[in-house]
Amino acid sequence: MLGGRVRPTRQEVFFFGAPAGDTRFRPPALPTWVDFGAEVYGIPDLEGRGVKLALDRHGAEFDPEAGARVTTVETLAEVRRYLAEHLPALRDAPVVESRVCQYENTSNGDFLIDRHPDFENVLLVGGGSGHGFKHGPALGEYVARLLTEGGATEPRFALATKGGVQHRTIF
Repeated sequence: MLGGRVRPTRQEVFFFGAPAGDTRFRPPALPTWVDFGAEVYGIPDLEGRGVKLALDRHGAEFDPEAGARVTTVETLAEVRRYLAEHLPALRDAPVVESRVCQYENTSNGDFLIDRHPDFENVLLVGGGSGHGFKHGPALGEYVARLLTEGGATEPRFALATKGGVQHRTIF
């Protein structure tokens, strides 16, 4: 039933070391941002961990148990090109941390929150990963209300809106 509608994907994340003592890359000078056109997001240097930068795209399918968790030189090069254009002072900043995360995404990038087609007492919830975490409190309230009070689910979150082929429409 869910086959292909929710899938784990590979997402590479990089943290770049800001120059010592340079406060331009810490809050409040640098906000968290999303560049929808370039499909990139960033988070300022929090607690000295470095400026986080990642591509915000549906990555390649990923096996959470056996997938390689080493970032690629290709993605690093793409992220560095973005830095050079938008944060030139970090163009040659050292990578202080990198990782491969797995997201679980629906085909269109939106949440899956729907009742099971065969079992009214089963609620399917998924497809959230990064944006699910960011919306956690509101999402939790919504799901709790559906479970405790019943009611109709939001049509855009319906299982029927999740296809078997990635075609992202929600960012």
